[in-house]
Amino acid sequence: MVSERRNLLFINNRAGVNVKTIHLLKNCAMSLIKSISGIRGTIGGKAGQGLTPVDVVRFTASFAEWLKRKNPGIRIKVILGRDARISGRMVHDIVAGTLAGIGVDVTDIGLTTTPTTEIAVLDTHAHGGIILTASHNPKQWNALKLLNCKGEFLSSIDGDEVLSISEKEDFSFAEVQELGHLHTDDSFIQKHIDKILSLPLVDVLAIRTANFRIVVDAVNSTGALAIPPLLKALGVRKFDMLNADLTGDFSHNPEPIPEHLDDLCGAVIKNKADLGLAVDPDVDRLAFINEVGEPFGEEYTLVAIADYILRNNPGNTVSNLSSSQALQMITEKAGGRYFASAVGEVNVVEMMKEKKAVIGGEGNGGVIYPELHYGRDALVGIALFLTHLAKSGVRCSELRDRYPSFYISKNKIEFSPESDIDDILEKIRERYKNRPITTIDGVKIHFDREWIHLRRSNTEPIVRIYAESDMQIKAENLAKKIISDFKDILNGR
Repeated sequence: MVSERRNLLFINNRAGVNVKTIHLLKNCAMSLIKSISGIRGTIGGKAGQGLTPVDVVRFTASFAEWLKRKNPGIRIKVILGRDARISGRMVHDIVAGTLAGIGVDVTDIGLTTTPTTEIAVLDTHAHGGIILTASHNPKQWNALKLLNCKGEFLSSIDGDEVLSISEKEDFSFAEVQELGHLHTDDSFIQKHIDKILSLPLVDVLAIRTANFRIVVDAVNSTGALAIPPLLKALGVRKFDMLNADLTGDFSHNPEPIPEHLDDLCGAVIKNKADLGLAVDPDVDRLAFINEVGEPFGEEYTLVAIADYILRNNPGNTVSNLSSSQALQMITEKAGGRYFASAVGEVNVVEMMKEKKAVIGGEGNGGVIYPELHYGRDALVGIALFLTHLAKSGVRCSELRDRYPSFYISKNKIEFSPESDIDDILEKIRERYKNRPITTIDGVKIHFDREWIHLRRSNTEPIVRIYAESDMQIKAENLAKKIISDFKDILNGR
């Protein structure tokens, strides 16, 4: 038993994972994670161990150098935006100064959302973009998320090139006559909203006629800037805001999942609202609460919106391997084909383009609607969902009941650093070789109406375990069975 505990730490159920993660973040050493999509970490500490000014300068300069190499002889322009995190202004000033110092012109769009930043890159024909946000991570985290000239996250090849430049510190700064210039433009949230209103499948009249009352949890970040004008433009006259101060001092864990939304659920009931909605700090993830204060389910944000899109524009859909099979069922019912990608927005987008998907995203509440742009976008998700709900003529709870019910158990196993996780996953795969298995991203084992996805972290000795079934207890039992297999393998059985 002592040997087993040294090699394997099991953290059971999604709520346990979040509680444990919060505990670790408050009490462990500083963290710095570099990946192809950017750099993220906890604020403070020594260089190379946390997200310090030194690390921000090094990584910003590396990205700028990469852009210059991709566009030789051209004056580079970069869009810069940020969410409302406490550290946002500090990190922003360092990034802006570093970009100017390396000879890059900066269009600063200020407090904004990730999808708005992506659209701004496209609209201005910029060479790239940086959004300063750690997404759903707690307030002590921040990050530089990097965008290419299409307003999309970098490919693995491009990301590796930026990382290589950073590791070698293979960049140089501009002489005084070549320093970059800073220009500010705070008009892009409204431009984003205008683009949403112009979409053929967004029906303002239907939404206005439905006369919804809505409660919004903006988690004290830029959702408080973007969602009120969006709702007003959509004809929603009655809405109440929770956590609408732009302090970045999140009042609860900012990941928009049920166990963090008790206050929103209560406010929906208290205010006799038709629904509630919650976003994460950079407004690329979206979750709903129905009229009786119950979660619609973040997995079903994409399912419901896809249903509406497919009814009006039949075609293919894409989500990642850890997303609910409900999307596949409604896609095939509508005559389309469903495809599963590796986890990660860049992978979903790549497959959506390849398969010409009309809608796609991730089961964490991320909706990607290519009619607008190729990025997760809670704002367009709100407009499409409200249109769907208004046109359906039913309550939010009744809309949810139209879809096949599946339940996901989300768990993780933490191993000791010396563990050979790849070998352990291979032994799991061998145990289930008689079942259909997908290996494009970890190991996903398919059963009749169930699946389990085992995926190792790229930055920590952790395997995440997602199991789905038509009952919560069955999903949890499936996860427990696999966890038992892990224990057997570690003990040589």
